Amino acid sequence: MSPLSRPSRLRRLGLCVATGTLAALTAAAPAAMAADPQPVGQRAEATAPDPTSDELSASALQREHEAQQKEARQEARKEGQGQGQAKPQAPKKTYKGRVIAKPYLLLRDKPTRSSRIVGSVKYGSVVNIFCKTTGDNVDHNNRWYLLTDGTWAWGSARYIENIGAAPKWC
Repeated sequence: MSPLSRPSRLRRLGLCVATGTLAALTAAAPAAMAADPQPVGQRAEATAPDPTSDELSASALQREHEAQQKEARQEARKEGQGQGQAKPQAPKKTYKGRVIAKPYLLLRDKPTRSSRIVGSVKYGSVVNIFCKTTGDNVDHNNRWYLLTDGTWAWGSARYIENIGAAPKWC
Protein backbone atom coordinates (compact mmCIF):
# COMPACT_ATOMS: atom_id res chain seq x y z
CA MET A 1 0.00 0.00 0.00
CA SER A 2 1.24 3.44 -0.80
CA PRO A 3 1.42 6.12 1.94
CA LEU A 4 -1.15 8.25 0.08
CA SER A 5 -3.83 5.57 -0.16
CA ARG A 6 -4.01 4.97 3.57
CA PRO A 7 -4.05 8.05 5.85
CA SER A 8 -1.75 8.01 8.84
CA ARG A 9 -3.06 8.26 12.36
CA LEU A 10 -2.01 11.88 12.60
CA ARG A 11 -3.76 12.71 9.32
CA ARG A 12 -6.96 10.96 10.50
CA LEU A 13 -6.84 12.87 13.80
CA GLY A 14 -6.48 16.13 11.88
CA LEU A 15 -9.47 15.25 9.69
CA CYS A 16 -11.59 14.51 12.76
CA VAL A 17 -10.66 17.82 14.40
CA ALA A 18 -11.37 19.75 11.20
CA THR A 19 -14.72 18.01 10.73
CA GLY A 20 -15.74 18.74 14.34
CA THR A 21 -14.74 22.40 14.02
CA LEU A 22 -16.66 22.76 10.78
CA ALA A 23 -19.76 21.18 12.37
CA ALA A 24 -19.54 23.51 15.38
CA LEU A 25 -19.20 26.59 13.18
CA THR A 26 -22.13 25.50 11.03
CA ALA A 27 -24.32 25.01 14.11
CA ALA A 28 -23.31 28.38 15.60
CA ALA A 29 -23.74 30.38 12.38
CA PRO A 30 -27.54 30.97 12.66
CA ALA A 31 -27.19 32.23 16.24
CA ALA A 32 -24.33 34.53 15.21
CA MET A 33 -26.39 35.86 12.31
CA ALA A 34 -29.33 36.54 14.65
CA ALA A 35 -27.09 38.38 17.12
CA ASP A 36 -25.48 40.56 14.40
CA PRO A 37 -26.18 44.21 15.35
CA GLN A 38 -25.86 45.53 11.78
CA PRO A 39 -29.04 46.32 9.84
CA VAL A 40 -29.94 43.88 7.10
CA GLY A 41 -29.05 46.38 4.31
CA GLN A 42 -25.47 46.73 5.59
CA ARG A 43 -24.83 43.03 6.11
CA ALA A 44 -22.85 41.20 3.46
CA GLU A 45 -25.34 39.08 1.57
CA ALA A 46 -24.64 35.37 1.66
CA THR A 47 -26.21 32.57 -0.25
CA ALA A 48 -29.34 31.23 1.36
CA PRO A 49 -28.40 28.23 3.45
CA ASP A 50 -30.33 25.01 3.21
CA PRO A 51 -32.61 24.60 6.20
CA THR A 52 -31.13 21.96 8.47
CA SER A 53 -32.25 20.64 11.78
CA ASP A 54 -29.59 22.74 13.57
CA GLU A 55 -30.87 25.96 12.01
CA LEU A 56 -34.46 25.11 12.83
CA SER A 57 -33.67 24.43 16.46
CA ALA A 58 -31.60 27.63 16.69
CA SER A 59 -34.47 29.69 15.30
CA ALA A 60 -36.86 28.00 17.70
CA LEU A 61 -34.54 28.90 20.57
CA GLN A 62 -34.38 32.47 19.32
CA ARG A 63 -38.19 32.72 19.21
CA GLU A 64 -38.41 31.29 22.71
CA HIS A 65 -35.84 33.82 23.99
CA GLU A 66 -37.72 36.70 22.37
CA ALA A 67 -40.97 35.51 23.94
CA GLN A 68 -39.31 35.39 27.37
CA GLN A 69 -37.97 38.92 26.92
CA LYS A 70 -41.44 40.13 25.93
CA GLU A 71 -42.96 38.56 29.04
CA ALA A 72 -40.27 40.15 31.22
CA ARG A 73 -41.01 43.58 29.74
CA GLN A 74 -44.75 43.14 30.36
CA GLU A 75 -44.06 42.05 33.95
CA ALA A 76 -41.85 45.10 34.53
CA ARG A 77 -44.56 47.36 33.10
CA LYS A 78 -47.15 45.89 35.48
CA GLU A 79 -44.85 46.39 38.48
CA GLY A 80 -44.18 49.98 37.43
CA GLN A 81 -47.91 50.72 37.30
CA GLY A 82 -48.59 49.14 40.68
CA GLN A 83 -45.86 50.94 42.66
CA GLY A 84 -48.08 53.86 43.60
CA GLN A 85 -50.77 51.57 44.97
CA ALA A 86 -50.72 49.74 48.28
CA LYS A 87 -50.59 46.00 47.83
CA PRO A 88 -53.33 44.15 49.69
CA GLN A 89 -51.94 41.74 52.26
CA ALA A 90 -53.68 38.73 53.70
CA PRO A 91 -54.91 39.40 57.22
CA LYS A 92 -52.52 37.89 59.73
CA LYS A 93 -54.41 35.76 62.24
CA THR A 94 -53.10 36.19 65.76
CA TYR A 95 -54.27 34.32 68.77
CA LYS A 96 -54.10 35.68 72.28
CA GLY A 97 -54.31 34.19 75.73
CA ARG A 98 -54.14 35.26 79.39
CA VAL A 99 -51.84 33.51 81.87
CA ILE A 100 -53.80 32.05 84.79
CA ALA A 101 -50.87 30.32 86.58
CA LYS A 102 -50.01 31.84 89.99
CA PRO A 103 -47.48 33.42 90.49
CA TYR A 104 -46.12 32.77 86.96
CA LEU A 105 -46.07 30.31 84.04
CA LEU A 106 -42.82 28.57 83.15
CA LEU A 107 -41.96 28.58 79.44
CA ARG A 108 -40.10 25.63 77.97
CA ASP A 109 -38.12 24.82 74.80
CA LYS A 110 -40.28 21.73 74.05
CA PRO A 111 -43.89 20.84 74.86
CA THR A 112 -42.85 18.57 77.76
CA ARG A 113 -42.63 19.07 81.51
CA SER A 114 -39.06 17.78 81.61
CA SER A 115 -37.67 20.13 78.92
CA ARG A 116 -35.41 23.09 79.64
CA ILE A 117 -37.01 26.23 81.12
CA VAL A 118 -36.34 29.27 78.89
CA GLY A 119 -38.40 31.90 80.69
CA SER A 120 -41.54 32.76 82.62
CA VAL A 121 -44.65 34.95 82.27
CA LYS A 122 -46.44 36.64 85.22
CA TYR A 123 -50.01 35.88 86.23
CA GLY A 124 -52.56 37.95 84.26
CA SER A 125 -50.20 38.75 81.35
CA VAL A 126 -51.60 38.61 77.82
CA VAL A 127 -49.49 36.45 75.45
CA ASN A 128 -49.45 35.93 71.68
CA ILE A 129 -50.04 32.33 70.64
CA PHE A 130 -48.76 31.00 67.32
CA CYS A 131 -50.22 27.46 67.38
CA LYS A 132 -51.08 24.50 69.58
CA THR A 133 -49.88 20.90 69.77
CA THR A 134 -50.07 17.90 72.08
CA GLY A 135 -47.39 17.10 74.64
CA ASP A 136 -47.06 16.02 78.26
CA ASN A 137 -50.17 16.05 80.46
CA VAL A 138 -50.41 18.92 82.93
CA ASP A 139 -53.41 18.41 85.26
CA HIS A 140 -55.09 16.13 82.65
CA ASN A 141 -54.53 18.62 79.78
CA ASN A 142 -52.07 17.55 77.08
CA ARG A 143 -52.23 20.72 74.93
CA TRP A 144 -49.34 23.15 74.69
CA TYR A 145 -49.21 26.59 73.06
CA LEU A 146 -46.24 27.96 71.15
CA LEU A 147 -45.85 31.55 72.35
CA THR A 148 -44.25 34.25 70.22
CA ASP A 149 -43.55 36.96 72.79
CA GLY A 150 -39.87 37.82 72.32
CA THR A 151 -38.73 34.23 72.23
CA TRP A 152 -40.47 31.19 70.81
CA ALA A 153 -41.30 29.02 73.80
CA TRP A 154 -43.91 26.49 74.84
CA GLY A 155 -46.44 27.06 77.63
CA SER A 156 -48.97 24.57 78.96
CA ALA A 157 -52.49 25.34 77.74
CA ARG A 158 -53.74 24.32 81.21
CA TYR A 159 -52.46 27.69 82.47
CA ILE A 160 -53.36 29.89 79.48
CA GLU A 161 -56.95 31.06 79.01
CA ASN A 162 -57.88 31.80 75.36
CA ILE A 163 -58.97 35.31 74.45
CA GLY A 164 -61.13 34.91 71.35
CA ALA A 165 -60.68 31.97 68.98
CA ALA A 166 -58.65 28.91 69.86
CA PRO A 167 -55.24 28.72 68.12
CA LYS A 168 -54.66 26.57 65.04
CA TRP A 169 -52.79 23.29 65.19
CA CYS A 170 -49.06 23.36 64.46
